Amino acid sequence: MYNLFALLSGFIIAIVVTFNGQLTAVYGNYNATFILHLIAVIFSFLILKLSKKKLFPSEKLPLWFYLGGAVGLFNAFFQNFAFGKISLTSILALALFGQMVASLFIDRFGSFGMERHPFKKSSTLGFIFSLLGVFVMLDLSSGFNAVVVLAIVLAFASGITTVISRSINGRLAKHTGSMSGSFINHLVGLPLALLVALLMPGNDISLVLQQPSPQWWIYLGGIAGVFLVFVLNVTVMKLSSLRLSLLSFVGQVFLSVLLDLLLESTFSRITLYGGLIVAAGVGLNMLIEYLQESRQKERK
Repeated sequence: MYNLFALLSGFIIAIVVTFNGQLTAVYGNYNATFILHLIAVIFSFLILKLSKKKLFPSEKLPLWFYLGGAVGLFNAFFQNFAFGKISLTSILALALFGQMVASLFIDRFGSFGMERHPFKKSSTLGFIFSLLGVFVMLDLSSGFNAVVVLAIVLAFASGITTVISRSINGRLAKHTGSMSGSFINHLVGLPLALLVALLMPGNDISLVLQQPSPQWWIYLGGIAGVFLVFVLNVTVMKLSSLRLSLLSFVGQVFLSVLLDLLLESTFSRITLYGGLIVAAGVGLNMLIEYLQESRQKERK
């Protein structure tokens, strides 16, 4: 079940990215990030009140338990910087690579209170497939300069912040519940998103106050974001960080390709090929683990 939840998180990411792209076209990147957080806070607050659940934990928790929303903002900012400087497929590939590196570290050492999942030799073949998928998607044909190198570094870093954010949120959700954790995540991110929107050079914050777009569906990204954090909160403590990263990526790629076909009648073949190779790697790992577990049961 939790493997399906991991795939579902990837589907929701693809939906969030689609709505966020449409919202950004109207308001700009930083204003859109603020609007998404505002909608997410209001929606999750109403859900919690209607279900008569607590907004905040009753016990005192370490301050870092509340920082998932702050760390998660860097993911959007890093990828926003990289956008237009390197290809979208490269951003996606580098972000996945960053997630893989951070996930291996967290699985090995149990960072942020996560359960340890030491890397198994039997997982090597599947891991190699996943790396191959990353390199298939990587396109650096535009050459190198200081700006491109910085874009590469930040796209990679966005994957790291993604893993750190969801790990912190997972720890918080153990004490608050998954929906309360989603509410706190967006509540913490909201004032930071507003601050960035106010301070970023060239950003017109007054656009936030303009008449809402008649295309009401572009505002649904914030609601989808609430469910994304909710699903990740449910899943992150149940799967290894690496498994969660790879399954989420596969879900994101396949639904993104489908949405591109439906909305724009086109899609990136390189992204699809990379996603298929990563999916093959995940499938191999899961098959090997299943066969090993079956043999162990037979011996007993």
